[in-house]
Amino acid sequence: QVQLVESGGGLVQAGGSLRLSCAASTTRFIFSIKTMGWYRQAPGKQRELVASVTGGGSSNYADSVKDRFTISRDNAKSTVYLQMNYLEPEDTAVYYCNTAISNPGAWPWGQGTQVTVSS
Repeated sequence: QVQLVESGGGLVQAGGSLRLSCAASTTRFIFSIKTMGWYRQAPGKQRELVASVTGGGSSNYADSVKDRFTISRDNAKSTVYLQMNYLEPEDTAVYYCNTAISNPGAWPWGQGTQVTVSS
């Protein structure tokens, strides 16, 4: 069964940056054909998709993070990244990665990584 391990979260002031990583315990081939996404869940809110990237590197973003967040992937390492710049208190949430778009959340969810942005 695939395991997803997210890391890189922390406490940062508004305007700061963080880089999240998510490693998937699957083969490079399987990983490379999956559209991957970063999701987040704030307290009392539903989990939402904030960014996705196809196996070929094409990305999409939620309006709330466009021009601030950048998703990327390294298929050789079965890892997906999220570079978050100009963080806002509204970005505070637990961030998760998983498959996205065509088959969202197909793998077991990891523990996530907490991002807290102070004002």
